[in-house]
Amino acid sequence: MTDLEKLQAWMKTYPGADRMPTMQVDYTDHLPGQFGVFPAGLVEVSRREDLLGGVTVTNQYNFALYLVMAKEPGDDVAAAVNEDWVMDFQRWVQAQSVTHRAPTFGSRDTDRETISAQNGTLYTADDEGLAMYMVQLIAVFTDYFE
Repeated sequence: MTDLEKLQAWMKTYPGADRMPTMQVDYTDHLPGQFGVFPAGLVEVSRREDLLGGVTVTNQYNFALYLVMAKEPGDDVAAAVNEDWVMDFQRWVQAQSVTHRAPTFGSRDTDRETISAQNGTLYTADDEGLAMYMVQLIAVFTDYFE
């Protein structure tokens, strides 16, 4: 299973996942309930070489998550429901990371890996009653090379 497949399978375990029945990669239909995972690649955060020539690398995956939800212009009730979902998802990700239930991606110190969901916000809304929300997902992990 690829790292992206692990991430997608894990996100489907979120208790509110029924609001995002369709999960796509690098694409989101403009229909309520559509969910898109947009990987932004791997960032090498640091690199350390030990006395024996082994290299420990701290890496970071960055993802943008987009969720399309129904929200008529001026509908504060729908806006609150949608934002509650976004904030709850972020808290769930945090709890999963803290309790070591989130997927791991590294080859070393997997118990120290973190995954966070942050900056959840309304990204765009239109006059046809659709709103797109965006959450940044960041996974930090360690690999070791000999």
